[in-house]
Parts: sequence; C-alpha cells; structure tokens
Amino acid sequence: MASKPSPFKPKSRKPAGDRLPKAVAAMPKPGLPSRDELVAFITQSGGKTDKREIARAFHVKGDERVELKRMLHELEDDGVVNRRGKTLGRAGYLPNVTLADVTGRDGHGELIAEPADWDEDDLGKAPKILVLTSSSGRRPGVAPGVGDRVLIRVTPVEDAEPGEPTHEGRVIKILSKQSARVLGVFRALPDGSGRLQPVDKRNAGRELQIAAEDADGAKDGDLVAADLLKSRKHYGLPAARVREKLGSLSNEKAVSLIAIHAHNIPHVFSRETLAEAEDAKPATLKGREDWRKIPLVTIDPVDAKDHDDAVHAEPDVSPDNPGGHMVIVAIADVASYVRPNSALDREALDRGNSVYFPDRVVPMLPERISNDLCSLREAENRPALAVRMIFDKDGRKLRHTFHRVMMRSAAKLSYQAAQSAIDGTPDDKTGPLLEPVLKPLWAAYDALKRARDARGPLDLDLPERKLVLTPDGAVDRVVVPPRLDAHRLIEEFMIQANVAAAETLEAKRTPLVYRVHDAPSLEKLEALRELLKTLDIELPKSGNLRPAHFNGILTRVAGEESSSLVNEVVLRTQAQAEYAAENYGHFGLNLRRYAHFTSPIRRYADLIVHRALVRALDLGSDGLPDAVSVEELNEIGTRISASERRAMAAERETIDRLIAHFLFDRVGATFTGRIAGVTRSGLFVKLDETGADGFVPVGTLGLDYFVHDEAARALVGSATGESYRLGDHVEVKLVEAAPVAGALRFEMLSEGRQGKPVGRGKRGMRRAGAQSFGASKTRSGPAKSKPKGKKGKR
Repeated sequence: MASKPSPFKPKSRKPAGDRLPKAVAAMPKPGLPSRDELVAFITQSGGKTDKREIARAFHVKGDERVELKRMLHELEDDGVVNRRGKTLGRAGYLPNVTLADVTGRDGHGELIAEPADWDEDDLGKAPKILVLTSSSGRRPGVAPGVGDRVLIRVTPVEDAEPGEPTHEGRVIKILSKQSARVLGVFRALPDGSGRLQPVDKRNAGRELQIAAEDADGAKDGDLVAADLLKSRKHYGLPAARVREKLGSLSNEKAVSLIAIHAHNIPHVFSRETLAEAEDAKPATLKGREDWRKIPLVTIDPVDAKDHDDAVHAEPDVSPDNPGGHMVIVAIADVASYVRPNSALDREALDRGNSVYFPDRVVPMLPERISNDLCSLREAENRPALAVRMIFDKDGRKLRHTFHRVMMRSAAKLSYQAAQSAIDGTPDDKTGPLLEPVLKPLWAAYDALKRARDARGPLDLDLPERKLVLTPDGAVDRVVVPPRLDAHRLIEEFMIQANVAAAETLEAKRTPLVYRVHDAPSLEKLEALRELLKTLDIELPKSGNLRPAHFNGILTRVAGEESSSLVNEVVLRTQAQAEYAAENYGHFGLNLRRYAHFTSPIRRYADLIVHRALVRALDLGSDGLPDAVSVEELNEIGTRISASERRAMAAERETIDRLIAHFLFDRVGATFTGRIAGVTRSGLFVKLDETGADGFVPVGTLGLDYFVHDEAARALVGSATGESYRLGDHVEVKLVEAAPVAGALRFEMLSEGRQGKPVGRGKRGMRRAGAQSFGASKTRSGPAKSKPKGKKGKR
C-alpha cells in the first residue's frame, strides 16, 4: 500500500520572527494609518494579524496606540473586520488555509468551493472559492471533484465582480471523495423494484422509485447509495439507481450506519494499520520512572471500555504549604505506540477522534491499542505520561512537573461506586480504598473547587439525556443521569492537567495545538441583549464581558419560568470551541491558555500535545518531529476541528433516529415539552420525556397569520398578538414520525401567550411560511380552521 504524505513533512522556511505580511512593505508610513489603510493592511495580511503587528507596521507608538485601538474597535463594530481572540481578519475573508467543500462548477466549468465551517448567522453568506487545479513547477495541482472535502490554500481576489468568487485556492489535500449521491433505505416491492426513503431529515417523506433492473440486488431494509436518474416523465416519483449497498438496517442496532455513511466517517481500519497495531509490543520500564506502587485509580462510567486517565491525591508534606495537596493525573502513553507518519498515525489523523453512538463506538485507534496496550487496566503495568501538581489550601496551583512513568492501576472504579463510598455506603471494593485513596481525592477536590468558583467559568444548567438500549439495539428508556461530585472531581483534575500541559509547552517555546474558545460575537451578544430586555434583565455593554456576567444572569433566573429559555439562549450565544496552533484563550473556562492532554486514545489533539511534551522535556525519541511548524499544526487543527463537528452531528442524528423509532408506535399521543427553536417556518419542540426534537409547522398553529419576531425569539399572531416563544412550556400531539430520517412532526395543543397584535410586515419581523417533512406547503393566507386543544403551561 502506498504511503500517504506525512503531515510532518519538513519545509524550508525562515524563522517565524523574520516574516512579516507583504502589507508591511507596502505601507511603511509612520503615524496613524487611515481607515482605508487599516482595511487594506488587514486584507493583505491574509486575514490574520493583530494590533501589535499593525502598530509595528505603521510605527504607531505611545499614546497613538489608544487611538489605534479605538479605530480597530470601530471597524469591528461596523462589520468590516472580524476578531478571533487577539487576531483580526477582514470580514468575509478566509484564513490562508481553509477546510472547504467543492460544491459545483461555474459557467466556465471551473470548480467552485465553499468553506465547510461558515456561520452565516454571524458572517453572512459564505464566500465562493475558485479552485485552481493546475500549477507551474514540478508538482501538478491536486484535482478534486464535486462533493469532495479539501484542505485548500486561499488568496483573496482583488476587485471581484458581484456574484463572482471572492477567493482563489489551490488544493493542499483531498480529505474525502464524495460523488453526488442520495443516501437512503431501500424498501422492496413484490415485483423486485423498490422505493428509496432518504435519510436526510430535510427530504423525509420524499421517496424515490427504483426499477428492478436498477436495484442491484438490494434487499428490503438495506442502506444504499443511489444516483438520481433523468426521467422523461413529468409525473410520478423521481427515479434513482442503486450504486452501492452499505449494510442492512434490519434492526435498530444498525441505525448508526446511516450517520457513519452520511457523514463519511472512516470506520474500517486498513490492513496496514491493523498489522502495525498487532505487531506493537508492550512498553518496558526503560527510560521511565517506576510509579507502580503509587495507588492511582481510574474513575469512569460503568460501561467504559477504555481507561485513559488515572488519578491520585495526598496531602502536601512541605512545611511551606500548610493544608496543601499533591495531585497526580496519569494519562495513557499513546505516543509510545503511535509514531509520527506511521500507518496508525495517518489513520488517526484522518479520523480525528473516536465517535460514540448509543449502539457502538467508531474508535480513533484499533482495539489492540485503545482497549489493550493503552488502557490503564487494574493491576496491570501500563506506560503513562503523568503530571504531578502542587496546590495550596485554596486550590491555587503552585507548581507542576511532567514525568514518563510505568504505573499500575490500584482499582477500576465507576463514578457511582466512588460517590457512594464517599457518601457513606462503600462496597467490598471501595471500602479498603476509602481512607487511603478516596478521601484524599475529595479533600483535594474541595480545595480546587474553591479556586474554580473564584475563577468563574461559564456554568450552564443543561441536563444531558442518555439512551438505554435493549439487547437488540432498540431504545428501552431515556434517562437523565445524576451529576455527581465524582464527575466534577475528574473534570476539574483533567482541566488542571490540560492547563499544566499548555503552560509547560509555552514555557519551553514548543509549538502545540491549543483548545481555544472565542468570546461571543458582537452580533450574538446584541441579539441576547435584546431578548434579555424583554425579561427586564440588562446585559452590560462592556466590551470585556466575562463568563461571570453570564453566570450572574443565570443565577438571577434560576428557578423561574424563564430559566430554560435563558440557559438555552446563553448557550447559543457562545462561540464554538476549536483546535488551533495560535492561542486566543478559552472563554468558557475563563482560562488564558488551555490544551487537550487527557484523552489521547480518542482525540488526535491530545496525541499531538503528548508528543510536544516528550520533545520539550526530552523524555524520549518519539516526540513531535523538530520540523513541525505552526502552519502545519494549524492545518491539523483545522482538520480535527472539522472531524469533531462531524462526530457531534453524527451522534446527534443517530439519537434522533433511535428516538423516532421509539416513538413511531405512539403517533397520536400527547406530550409536554419546551419550545427549543423558533424559525419563520415553525417551532421546534423538545419533549420533556425523551428530549426528542420535533417540528410544528407555522401553517398548523391556528387561525391567525404568524410573523417571526427575531428579537423576541417568537412567532407572533399579526391579528391577535398570540405568541409562541423560545422556552415556553407547551403540550403537543405527535402526528407523524419518520424513523429513517429521525424526524418528528407535532401539532400544537397549547394556546400561546397573549400579547399585542403586530400586523403584517412590521419592521424587524419576517413573514412566516409553512413547512413540514413529507410535503412542502406554502400559505397565502390564514390557515383553515383547526380545533384548539386545552391550554398548556407557560
């Protein structure tokens, strides 16, 4: 098998400190730049610069820096530039290296791509990228096709005409090839032909017909990929031909197959990768400290198959730190088995992370590595990378050191068992561990909790639901597991270990992949401010909002009817965390520097950090290669951030499908829930019982004509003022379920809030249309009469 090119390929380049954007040379005038010069500089900087670099370029010094800062804030407020941490970029412009999807061709037959991660709510319409597929020199350009996902190096097109691509890009690497296709479940008919039920929620109910000669032997219940066929008929269902059979969906246990194929998640390891895993030999004590007598324990969910972190705590015996604690976090040493540019490494990078479905796991690494050699099994020798941290009595970290060790887990515990022991009901296993192991862990956590509370990370109250499956893979029930101190203890210890890793690598000036989380955008903050005004809550207009401001609002509404609404909207206001080689902090955790270090079995970012620590601290020959640059780490960060979002979408869609199966035979039943989304087309309702999301088309709400009030997150009757608002508690009836697509449609039984009529076309509001799965409806006037149900809670 031919080897893929290494992501760590050495490049000849000048040191980072010697490189400046071309715009510096183009604008060497001293003194404050004009607004146009600032915009031009930021544009020519490839979409990435900061205030310090701008000041250096224009020789801005002293008091003029304050005026420069004001000018940059003004450009940001006007939407001309975007800010990400300290980094400034031209609004609508893209980073030099962008993850993109090839979406089609222009009138000249040239390929056109769009950025894969583009928030239209924040940034407007996605820019078009003209894909360049030829190159001068010895290396030919990489030629993708429509539907491919690519890593692309882009440059802005000067004076682009309206409607024309605003960027040009040359493909660095094709990450996945994906011809245009329809994914669906084949339903066989007696004559050998069939119907294709699309798995896309947007196309639920819009079946395709497949002739017997086009079925390619597909059987009832098979998941298939099909090509649309051109038909001369102007009536009947569209036609398709089965191109590939992907597996049987004869029971719910295979439902995750839909998401795996719909999102192109790699799930079959290559023979080369499996061979490397099987050939791996257990690590030895050579080059490691012997920590096997330290009673480290793993604390995980009951059903965990791999155990990549172990913890230990004891009082600090130093007389200089009375009441202090020593905490150890030991993490499986995956870097000792997965070497840079090996088959294991290349496939781990392609996967980016493990994907967890209710019925299966798609691991980042083969089981020989993840569930055997790197799993910190009880009473077995295992290699680990450990951090020893010293905290004072108030939980402030005084110092830390990293060690490459050989450890032996003293016990494998579940969260529930550890918590029960602390709460006074130990079992045979936790009883002997209570005094020497568990109580010191909780004493250290009590101190760290005080420091966490003082730091004030974002504290949202959003319970997580878990599906409990029957042996055949069907949903048995939906539960909300209790949030225990045992969970919080492990979480806080892991956060502190992650911070220690980032601090060490920064101090050693070693490049790494940070876990970064930007502050909310100005647009989202303004939308939140408008909503809070309707609740008589004021969000400070300060440009330096911290998580504590949000926590104060959440505390104020705790226990009130609006609590669910405010928690949901505050969550939606937050930016999405990602991986990057450039640090702009972690807003949600309120930390200046943060990296992922504690889960290298299931996240590629953590493996990079492990290798960086091995290199920085000279702990072995299997660290990060010396030739790795910040630019290459940024490319990796872009890829694994996309992999993470792909996994989240696949996991969420699989849960939707399983719950739709679960509720399929309850069509006609009534449920209570909360409005979880408001669009001009209708309402999304999240059920209290299962957490399932379903849609109420606006055309079914009643006799009035409803308009979308974006500021209030509500649909409002133009004549009556009756409104349905995000967070409202309502009663609905299930009228349709599409298990294959994971789609539910409800009928509203509750009456809305009473309010003032708004009339049609009120400024700031949009006309609402009607839409449901199974059929697309357009309403030109009020809906026909529909009986109202009983009034629900509000």
